[in-house]
Amino acid sequence: MINKQNLWFLTLFSLILVLSVYYITMPNDLLVNNVESKVQIKSKDKAKTEVKQTNSLVAMRVSLEEERQEEMVSLQEKLTNEKTTTEEKNNAYEQLKYLNQLQGEEEKIEKQIKEQYKLDSFVKIDDKNIEVVVIKDKHDNSIANNIMRLVQTNYDDKMYITVTFKKS
Repeated sequence: MINKQNLWFLTLFSLILVLSVYYITMPNDLLVNNVESKVQIKSKDKAKTEVKQTNSLVAMRVSLEEERQEEMVSLQEKLTNEKTTTEEKNNAYEQLKYLNQLQGEEEKIEKQIKEQYKLDSFVKIDDKNIEVVVIKDKHDNSIANNIMRLVQTNYDDKMYITVTFKKS
C-alpha cells in the first residue's frame, strides 16, 4: 500500500521529470525558430531547400519525441497506480531513467556530428542499434565510416550503427 508521503513524492517526481523533458526539448524548438527566421532573410531558392532540410529533421525528431512521450506517460501511470507492485514501479522508474539517458546520448551524438563534420543529423538509439540520418546531397562512404567510428567511440560495447544520407 502506498502512503500519502510516497504518493506526494511520486507526484512531484513525475512533475519534475515532465518539466525536465520539456526543458531539454525546448532549446531545439527555439533553435528551429531561429533557423527558419534566418532562412527568410536569404534568397527564395536557398530558403526553400534549407526549410525542407530542417523540416525533415524536425519531423523525425517530433515523431521520436511523441513516441517516447507516450511511453513515458504510461510509465508514469504505473508509478502512480496504487495497484502496481513495488517491483513494477522500480522497473518503470528505471525505464524512465533509461529513456532520459537515451535522449541525452542522441543529442550528444548529433552535436558531435555537427561540430566535427558540419552536417545536420538525426540520431535514434534503440538498444544496441543506432540509426543516424545525415542531411547531405551525395552519399559519401568515407564520411559514413567516420561517423560510425565517431559514434562507436561513445560506447564500450559493439553497437550496430547505420548511417543514411538524405538529400536536402
